[in-house]
Amino acid sequence: MSEHRGYLAEGPRVGIRPFTHEDGAGFIARVRESKALHHPWLAPPASPDAYASYAGRLIEDPAKAGFLVCEKDSGGDIAGFININNIVQGGFLCGALGYGAFAHAAGRGLMGEGLDLVVRYAFGPPLRLHRLEINVQPGNTASIALARRCGFRLEGFSPDFLYIDGAWRDHERWAITSDMLRK
Repeated sequence: MSEHRGYLAEGPRVGIRPFTHEDGAGFIARVRESKALHHPWLAPPASPDAYASYAGRLIEDPAKAGFLVCEKDSGGDIAGFININNIVQGGFLCGALGYGAFAHAAGRGLMGEGLDLVVRYAFGPPLRLHRLEINVQPGNTASIALARRCGFRLEGFSPDFLYIDGAWRDHERWAITSDMLRK
């Protein structure tokens, strides 16, 4: 898609950077290519208006942080996205992660590298969080495998936890704390 500098953190193959409004066309194109991969687990924005609203919330709301996972060798092509939602400061220092790979990048290990970068970024300055949580539908084996590979632990089960694809869905709760971080 387009070359982009300004990574917040970099690994061998990917860098993470914040969402921008200018990423809309590329993001939407990847969402449309990935519809079969995402359904029924998530529904990222697939129109310019939906992207503008989505990105605007991630950019402007201090209780959210959105990251694009970009392939370094492809000139910054967007491989996926990882968002930290419901960031709570004070005594909790926690956020809830949501993520999705795009079809061209699925199964290549790019999201694992990206998630590791986001976790380290979240536990360091400027966020200085202590805990990150991932809520995953039990049938989403790829997402559960990603959480496990990145060092998250299974903490429980929540029936009827989130409204997705027209119904309340059960979720497993996975979490990692800063003291669990792999060095």
